[in-house]
Amino acid sequence: MKRSILLHPDPRLKKLAKPVADLSDDLRLLADDMLRTMYEAPGIGLAAPQVGVLDRVIVLDCVKEEGEKPRPLVMFNPRILASSDEENTYEEGCLSLPDLYADVTRPKVVDVEWMDRDGNAQSETFDGLWATCVQHEIDHLDGKLFIDYLKPLKRQMMTRKMVKLKRELARG
Repeated sequence: MKRSILLHPDPRLKKLAKPVADLSDDLRLLADDMLRTMYEAPGIGLAAPQVGVLDRVIVLDCVKEEGEKPRPLVMFNPRILASSDEENTYEEGCLSLPDLYADVTRPKVVDVEWMDRDGNAQSETFDGLWATCVQHEIDHLDGKLFIDYLKPLKRQMMTRKMVKLKRELARG
């Protein structure tokens, strides 16, 4: 089932998500719903707080090339173990801030560990866009948005645009 994506500003997007203790069928269903929601949006990553669930769950798939096989990843309790000193700057966007983009600088390479949908421990080194995406989604679990990396004036401008958009959507 496709889920509704919360739009900034929403207080739930600023809350700390709680670790997943045990994998349940409900959590697996949440992950499936999040993948469906992410693909339909369309986006390359989605965190559970963005759909109003304060659990440490993210999904991502940064395969963008036409004809290339998708690589959906579901991560429960993802954690960055190490980050490179070398940095990358990407123009980031967010499904909770539609049509707003800004350059954000993050570590170019990160080592991440997580639990997969079968409860198995996984770890992988991510580079480039994958590294940016996984860091962006883990930030969501910590109540942080990509605009939090911006200068105050730009962040306020984007927040005002979102308040206006939410007002327009509420009017129908």
